Amino acid sequence: MKDRIHPKIRCENVWKVFGHGAENIVSNWEQYKTMNKVERLEKTGCVVGTRSATFEVAPGKIFCLMGLSGSGKSTLLRCINRLHEPSFGKVFIDDQEITSLNPQEMRTVRREKTGMVFQHFALLPHRRLIDNAAFGLEVQGLDKKTREQKACEALELVGLKGWEKSYPYELSGGMQQRVGLARALATNPEILLMDEAFSALDPLIKRQMQDEFVKLIKKVKKTILFVTHDLHEALRIANHIAIMKDGAIVQQGTPAQIVLNPAKGYVEEFVKDLPKTKFITARDIMQKPDMWVMPVGSTSEELLNKMNKNNLRYAFLVDENQQIKCTVDYFSLRSSNGSSISIADIPKDQLSPYYPLITVSGNTFLESLLNKAADTKVPIVVTDSQGRIEGVISRETMLVSLQSA
Repeated sequence: MKDRIHPKIRCENVWKVFGHGAENIVSNWEQYKTMNKVERLEKTGCVVGTRSATFEVAPGKIFCLMGLSGSGKSTLLRCINRLHEPSFGKVFIDDQEITSLNPQEMRTVRREKTGMVFQHFALLPHRRLIDNAAFGLEVQGLDKKTREQKACEALELVGLKGWEKSYPYELSGGMQQRVGLARALATNPEILLMDEAFSALDPLIKRQMQDEFVKLIKKVKKTILFVTHDLHEALRIANHIAIMKDGAIVQQGTPAQIVLNPAKGYVEEFVKDLPKTKFITARDIMQKPDMWVMPVGSTSEELLNKMNKNNLRYAFLVDENQQIKCTVDYFSLRSSNGSSISIADIPKDQLSPYYPLITVSGNTFLESLLNKAADTKVPIVVTDSQGRIEGVISRETMLVSLQSA
């Protein structure tokens, strides 16, 4: 059994109540939960920003807090680095309870472990890009030569090499947001907190930034907590999504889980008009390959028995590295001579003379799978970067997925 991976960020029953009397709100929530925000404010003088939020973010993953304006997502984000002090509950970073740290200890965590990217860039207009990118390093007390070197590296990482001496007003919105990202990356934080980071950008630039951001994060291997009101954005970039309403998390899961099995009501309404084939991936719907594969040294009889047992038309022969060496058609195999003969001795064109084998990566979207499936009747094979078989997608599986979509 594999050891459990410790989360990079963990929240346990986090509440943020603005105003005096937070303890009364939390301990008597049953009394107040049916009120809307205005009624609750009039009754108690308090506004509930976040309530009973519990979630974990795995190291190196992108976790999205998604919800409409006023849902509590930005409030919850700011509880992670205690820009908002949680009213109740606990927040952990690397199993350290940061909600118990004193102000000086918390400043150290902010300087050394977290970086933040804001919606409206928050650049200093009178400073060149290199100085904007180096601002966090300056706060840390690094000497000018070191911080400029690190700032240049961060600007190059986000595609702004050559712009170091320019000023923010000389840049487009997308370029300014790159500077904000470079500033956060320059201090080499383990965690990036991103609050509606791309929402101020034009749609075309926004999509480009999303694509580049995902590639960049794979390269720098940061843990990301990303706030957005855009479900399409969350589905495109996130490994895991928590959907919020009225301060609470109403559903969380992978993009495919959200799309295929939305919680009744609020989330269901959110996803009903989504082109789901653009968000469901091969890895989401693939089946384990066990029943489809046999070693290359198997006999015809062994493979026929397995295919009969599993009611298969096609199977795959794999080597010791789990790489596919041959596709086998049931009827071609049955007509070959000798049930005890090794399959390796039968010419490949006699095993599956009809349809090509198609392999895809686990990140291939269902939309692309459908186009590929039109060219073959052989199940589509999902392989990893080394060409090893990870899973199999039959035509029946794709049809079931389409019904769900």
